[in-house]
Formats: sequence, structure tokens, C-alpha cells
Amino acid sequence: MARTGPTASARKTLLWLGAIFIACALLLGGGAIWGAASWAPKLALDLEGGTQMILAPKVDGGQAISAEQLNQAVSIIRQRVDGTGVSEAEISTQSGRNVVVSLPGTPSTETRDLIKASADMSFRPVITAGDGAATPKDKLVPADKLPKPTAKPKNGSDDNWVDAALYKTFETTSCVPPLSKPVTNADKSKPLVACDPATGTKYILGPVAVPGNDITDASYGLQQGAQGTTTNQWAVNLTFNSEGGKQFKEVTTRLNGFFAANPNDPKAQFAIVLDGKVISAPRAEAIIADGSSQITGTFTEASAKSLSDKLKFGALPISFDIQSEQQISATLGAEQLQMGLLAGIIGLLLVVVYSLFQYRALGFVTILSLVVAGTLTYLAIAILGWTQNYRLSLAGVAGLIVAIGQTADSFIVYFERIRDELREGRGLIAAVENGWRRAKRTVLASKAVNLLAALVLYFVAVGNVRGFAFTLGLTAIADLMVVFMFTHPTLQLLARTRFFGEGHRFSGLDPARLGAVPLYRGAGRLRSPSDLPVALKGKNAPAAAEAERRQTIAERRLAAKQEQMAGSSAGSQGAAKENK
Repeated sequence: MARTGPTASARKTLLWLGAIFIACALLLGGGAIWGAASWAPKLALDLEGGTQMILAPKVDGGQAISAEQLNQAVSIIRQRVDGTGVSEAEISTQSGRNVVVSLPGTPSTETRDLIKASADMSFRPVITAGDGAATPKDKLVPADKLPKPTAKPKNGSDDNWVDAALYKTFETTSCVPPLSKPVTNADKSKPLVACDPATGTKYILGPVAVPGNDITDASYGLQQGAQGTTTNQWAVNLTFNSEGGKQFKEVTTRLNGFFAANPNDPKAQFAIVLDGKVISAPRAEAIIADGSSQITGTFTEASAKSLSDKLKFGALPISFDIQSEQQISATLGAEQLQMGLLAGIIGLLLVVVYSLFQYRALGFVTILSLVVAGTLTYLAIAILGWTQNYRLSLAGVAGLIVAIGQTADSFIVYFERIRDELREGRGLIAAVENGWRRAKRTVLASKAVNLLAALVLYFVAVGNVRGFAFTLGLTAIADLMVVFMFTHPTLQLLARTRFFGEGHRFSGLDPARLGAVPLYRGAGRLRSPSDLPVALKGKNAPAAAEAERRQTIAERRLAAKQEQMAGSSAGSQGAAKENK
């Protein structure tokens, strides 16, 4: 029969943790040998330095660029840089004329081209739509059943645009994490597979029906009802130039026919595509003949403003020339990094000294747990640097230093629960299990608060503060894994050893030093609250004081009452002897 007890469960959990470490090490090692991975984490701009490019805006037609247009262009460039996986980039305007882009390391040619290109917005009719997940290999459409065009497409909504190659792309594209890379600068005369990141919907889109630069204005406001009354629904208003209005009338006439036949038909939608991503896909509920359209839906004021800005500036006729490019040194440098690491080492040493002083041999479990947590976090950061281009900034280092104390807190909570159980007179094996049941609720609640704070800080903050939040959240997850998969299983095994199980004076779990009194006192007597301070005197006086301090109010009152009754009884017996 297979073992299912605590010992077997603890060993199995430790083996699983070891397997995770081996898998991470093999993944990183394989990437270092055959790929672009490195055993060292990637460093951000403030620690490694990088490349600074000064971009001069170039407007089609030689028009002057406004401050509002330049700020929107900066926003688009930031989205593009973030989309390439480059983290900790700094993008700003200079003198209201140029854009300064600072990237860690050396940017690739693809990143340079993406930064220089003007925004690409267009309106494309939807041919089909589907779930955003990539189709599993065993469910792919067989080659003999793939779509085969039977005639030349008549319009942008024609199914004959979809051939076998395009449908294969549609099947393998993922619009949910892990996301497929969007197609930028696509051929406007050909169909396209694109994702809506907000909804996770996947589309096959026809050729461009209306280019984005035909938009003359975009605004947002509360929707107007049939009688001219204002409703509480937000809407986005679009205005096209004469050519765009003519093209938009043609496409909405066709799409409205699909809508009239079946309001849920995907072909009744037109997709607004920006840099290869669908930012909105409304339905053509009416024919727009005057070049003025209104997009309605479940908008909030913020989402309506966001879409309005993207439509207004998403097709800016602005491209950028790289005016100058130079390598920049780290803004903080190696000295500041060394000081930060020194602070972390000092903090770690203080935790080690405190653990050994307070918990004696049990403190080595804390030290090993911190080593395991640190190693796991290091591997995670290195792997994220390779796969997601995550870069460690000085703010991220600060998050790792702060996490040392928070990680040690989890172990202290657990150890104190075990010691409380020992003070109640339980054996170490029972104390470990009971203490774990009490401690894990506290640990989970504490880490949930840490994760929530890290998430809020990450999504609300900007710049290097996000690096601090990311490492704080990452270490909280690593801490949970270590407490559940290393610290508790280790104590389950140590509780069955002679050194810890018999409460050696240097184990940190000596019942006598903790002020423990057995529940059964012998001779048919059970422990009472008054026994705790009485049982510990002389060299154990400090432990007795600690035990008395931990008594509840009810236990103290009962002990005082029993002492008073014992004193009264002793006085009565003395008086009786004198009378004799």
C-alpha cells in the first residue's frame, strides 16, 4: 500500500519543488546555449545604459505639427515600444518640437523602423469572427476542407478573399495570452487577420475600405435620442472628408444589408484597425450618407474619450526622422547598484542573526527558506528577461530588498504558531500540524494584501515604480511557493527527528524553555491556568513570565481566584492548628 501520511506527503512536495527548480534551470540553460538567454538578469536603462534617439517629426504636406498632435504621437510611440517587449523605456518631448526615445541596450532594426513609421489606421469590413484562442493542432481543419476561392472577390466582404493560407493564419493566431504578434504595415489591398485585445475576438478582415487619414474630426459626448433628447449613453462621433464620406456610404450600405438580414452576422461589422490591432468593431445599423457617423455601445466617458483620441490622432500623417542617435551611460551606475545590493546583504544578515538568536537551530530553516526563495526569484527574473525582455531597474532591486523582510515574516508567523502549540503542552508533530493550520490563513491573507498592493501600484504607476511593483508581486508569489512547498514540509520531517522531536535546548523548540506545562499532570490531575506560572520558577522564571503574559483575561482571573481560595484554605488550616 502506498504511503499517504504527512512524511510521505512532505517528501513528495519537496520533490515537486526540486522538479520546478530543475525545469527552470534547464530552460534557462538551454536558452543560454541555443538561444539568446543569459544566466544574468537583463538590466534597465538606469543600470545598464542604452541608446538615445532624438526624433524630428515629419508631417506629410509640410504642415506644422501642433503640441496636441506631438503628444499623441508620443503616446503612439510608447504603445509601439511597449508592444515590442522593450521595458523601462523613456519617451518624452523636447522643446515642443522633437521626441526623445531612450531604450535600454541596442534597439533592433525592426524597433527603429517601428518608431519612425507614421501611424497606420484604416476601416476594414469584417468577413468572419471567432473565438480568440488559437485552434489546437488536433482540431485544425484538414487540408482538403480548407476554403478555396471559387471566383474573384466582388467587394470587401466577399468570402472569396479567404483562401487556405489565410484561414490557416486565422486558426493559428491567438488573441488571448499568449498573444500573437500583430501585423503592422499590412497591404491595404489584401485581407488581414487581426485581434481585438480588449475583447479577445479574432477577425478575418477584408481590404481597406476607408483609410484613416480621411477622418477630419472625432469627438465624444452623450448620445442624442430620436427626438433630440440627450440620453445617458456615451457615443463617439466621426466626421469624414468628401472622399472618405463617399467610401463610407458605400461600405455602410453593403454592411447594413447584412445587418437587416441578421443583426448578429459578423459581416454587418466594420473594424477600425490601428497598427494591426482592432480598436473597435461596431455594426452598421444605418447607412451613413453624409460623412458623419456615430459609434455607440457600452461606453464609459473614459473609454469614449480614449476611442475618440485614437480616431482623431491615430492616423496622424506624421513620420519621424532619427535626427541623432547616441549611446548613453547608466544614469545611476554600478556604484549605486552596489550600494543597493550592499543594503540588501546587510538586511539579509540582520534577518539571519535575528533568526539564529530567536529560534536557534530552527533559524537555519529560515535561512534555507530565504535561499530557496531568492534562487526561485532570480531564475524567474532571468527567464522573464529572456522571454519577455523584462529588465531589472534599481527600483526593482529595492522591491527585492523590501521582500526580504516580508518573506521572513511568513516564517516567523508559522514558527510562533508552533511554539504556541508547544506551550499548550502538545507534542512537536501535533504542534507542527496544528500550527500550520493556524498560520497558513494568516500567511495567505498577508500575501493577498501584498499582491493586491503590487497590482494596483503596477497598473496605476508609471516609469520605474512599475519595476518596484513587479518585483514586489513576484517575490510574494515566490514566498507562497516556498512556505507551502519547502518550509512546512521541512518542518514535518524535522519534527520526526530526535534533535527537534525531543526538544533539544538548542533546537528552538524546547518545551521547558517555552514555558510549556503538560495537559495531564499525573495522579489524575489536569493542567489548570494557575499551573502555568507556578510550574516555572528559578532558572525558568523568564519562561514563566512569558507564559503568564500569554494567558487570556479569563485564565488570569481564574488563576487569581484559585490562588485566593488556596490562600484562604491555608489560613483556615493554620487557625485550626492554633486552636488545638
